[in-house]
Order: sequence, then structure tokens, then C-alpha cells
Amino acid sequence: MVSMTTVVIIVAVVLVVAAGLFFAFGRQPGGRGLQRRFGPEYDRTVARHDGDAKAAERELSERLKRHRSLDERPLSPEARAQYAERWTRIQGGFVDAPQQAVADADTLLAELARDTGFPDGRDFEEQTAALSVHHAEHINGYRRVHAVQRGEGSTEEMREAMIEARGLFDVLVSNGTRSPVHRDRHHAEGSGTA
Repeated sequence: MVSMTTVVIIVAVVLVVAAGLFFAFGRQPGGRGLQRRFGPEYDRTVARHDGDAKAAERELSERLKRHRSLDERPLSPEARAQYAERWTRIQGGFVDAPQQAVADADTLLAELARDTGFPDGRDFEEQTAALSVHHAEHINGYRRVHAVQRGEGSTEEMREAMIEARGLFDVLVSNGTRSPVHRDRHHAEGSGTA
């Protein structure tokens, strides 16, 4: 017959092992958890920190703390239509004036982000930090548009930036609806907030 002391010891050992496994393989707030959440943005941040993954993870963790609770505001149907019309005009003007089209796209994305609840576009880094928490898979296009609109790219690079930036435009103009990849990644982390 098993004594009560033996049962208590077994239960305690099982709980300690379960807690250890949870902390080792659970949400993984750093490392692989951040890498999954931020995707290419994780790699970009590590590169910006000269390969120092710990410094990059501290920065990304801080972004999560600052911007995770941000609530995106839906656009009215009229505002959505106006933004869609502006984007179409900008794209149409690319052939004749690519530099101007990219600059206009940069302005439009800053305004659209602001109007959907993200920080004001006057501080580009703060705005993209917040956007990267909620739409990491689309932020690179906005960064590329912002860089090439200042004349830092060929016409082909401007065209590619515009194509990539369209992903962020689409997700913001559709009232922040996340792509299936982001929803699945977010769900896998076990968090109910974006």
C-alpha cells in the first residue's frame, strides 16, 4: 500500500517537472517565440544590432510591452473608399513619376496607420515599431517605400517597394484584419490580444 507521503511526493515531482517543461517550451516570449511572431522583422532587428540576438530580443520585447494593447480603429466605409481611390491614383501615376508616386505612397501609409489607431507618422520609427507588433509580416514594404522615396533606390527598387507596401495598405484599409499567417502565429502563442 502507498502512503500518503509517497503520493504527495509524486504529485510534487510531477508538478515541478510540468512547470519546468512549461517554462522551457511554453510561450517562449524570447528567442523562437519572438522569431515566430516577428518573422523577417526579427532578423532585421538582429542585423541592426550587429548580430546581437539578446539586444534585438530586448528591443522586440519592449515593443510588445509598449504596443501590444493598442486597439486598431476601423475605418468608415467612406474612408476606406477614399484611401482605396488614393492608392489607385498613386499606382497609376507610378509610370510617369515613380519618385512622386513612392513619396505619395509613404504619406498615404503614414496617414492610414494614424487613422487606424497607430502612432502618428511624424515619428516614423515609433509608428513602424507599433505596426511591427501588429502586422510584422507587412512592415518591410512600408520601410522600403519610406527609404526609396528619399531617392535611395532605382526605379525597379521603387516598383518592388510599392508592390510590397501594398500588403500593409490592404491589411490596414480592411480594418486591421490579420492575414491567416498572423492569426495562426498569434493563436499559437496563446495570447488573446494582438
